[in-house]
Amino acid sequence: MNIHPLLAAEGSPNMIEQVAQQFGVDWPHFIAQCISFLIVAAVLYKWAYKPVLGVLEERRQRIAEGLANAEKTKQELATAQTKAQEILNQASAQAGKMIEEARGAAAKVQEIETQKAIAAANDIVAKARQAMEAEHGRMLTELRREVGRLVVNTTAKVTGKVLSNEDQQRLAEEANRQVAA
Repeated sequence: MNIHPLLAAEGSPNMIEQVAQQFGVDWPHFIAQCISFLIVAAVLYKWAYKPVLGVLEERRQRIAEGLANAEKTKQELATAQTKAQEILNQASAQAGKMIEEARGAAAKVQEIETQKAIAAANDIVAKARQAMEAEHGRMLTELRREVGRLVVNTTAKVTGKVLSNEDQQRLAEEANRQVAA
């Protein structure tokens, strides 16, 4: 492009007109296109860009809630495991206490009574173990059920969709396998 004619035209008042004519600018069409562009940009901003930003913000909040729920679930699981361990320790202590009492009573009785006391102590120990195992099994079942429910609820909140019964069952079984492992 030749710059010399533009420099020479700087002094003339119609320089912008001449440059516009040289490039073929049609002012009425140019202004109409600028106004059309501004209208389209405003419409897109109001009905496309703002809703998309709203959806993104809502999704960010759901993800934050899901993470908070997952942390809460983790804390609840740790609490449940601590309580289960405490119950097992108490049952073990009670069983030990019962055994000691049975041994003390057996030492005071004659040989025949000693045999009967030992049999009774063994029966008490067996019952205590059965009760402890039954309680342990019940606690594990309850723990698995609760973990499965929490996993299904958390997954539903994180994914943002309603889970079918099959999906809920599958997630509960996976959580139970992981808790059992």
